[in-house]
Amino acid sequence: MIDAVDLARLPGILLIFARLSGFFMMVPFFSYRSIPMTHRIAFVVMLTWVMFFSVDIPVMIFDGYFIILLLKEVTVGLMIGLVAYIIIVAVQIAGGFIDFQMGFAIANVVDPQTGIQSPILGQYFYVFTLLLLVTTNAHHLLLDGIYYSYQFIGITELINISDSSFPELIIDIFGQMFLIAFQMAIPIVGMLFLVDVALGMIARTVPQVNVFVVGLPLKILVSFGVLLIFFSFFFALITNLFDYMLVAMRDLMQILGGA
Repeated sequence: MIDAVDLARLPGILLIFARLSGFFMMVPFFSYRSIPMTHRIAFVVMLTWVMFFSVDIPVMIFDGYFIILLLKEVTVGLMIGLVAYIIIVAVQIAGGFIDFQMGFAIANVVDPQTGIQSPILGQYFYVFTLLLLVTTNAHHLLLDGIYYSYQFIGITELINISDSSFPELIIDIFGQMFLIAFQMAIPIVGMLFLVDVALGMIARTVPQVNVFVVGLPLKILVSFGVLLIFFSFFFALITNLFDYMLVAMRDLMQILGGA
């Protein structure tokens, strides 16, 4: 027989389920469409059952304040997962910069995550980043982040977005996202700029050479050659990306919790 105390804590369990559901709708890797929806729901239910014994769940009743808390929990989960996803998207932006310089901007592929078109190298970088995310066990840190979010944002506490620190953090996250994308793309984009300069000099000194015919395959060849060298630094950049992603999630939780 189910204990009456457990039934009294049922609203708190639903609040935990709401935050986890919002988190797994946006967080990288776990929100991937290739993972069946039934598996994701089962995983959220399992984590909710685990947190039932590790999170202090107060006794609550189903009233209007509970509906507000339910919406708050979904919003918190969505915002934490969205911050992590925004930072991971930096690799796709870097791939878009490279594709534009290589001449691949017109050839896009459909991203199975979002269902929209994305650059070829951007999608390749994104898949490679997800593999590194799993290989380095960074996805465990994402789960730790949503678990320890209850230390910053309690179940019965409302979020604080009236402080000026919240928009400043969002602006800083977007700025860092583009900065990381620029750092990833600058080796190849810079090399392709030098190739354009060399082709311009050739066009002036040897007018018989059709630089439009020679330039595209030359830029593709140079790009792939630089990519082979660039991958030796790619691991360090992705590691820094993961570190900043966790820091951004922590800062967001501190601001929402009013810490």
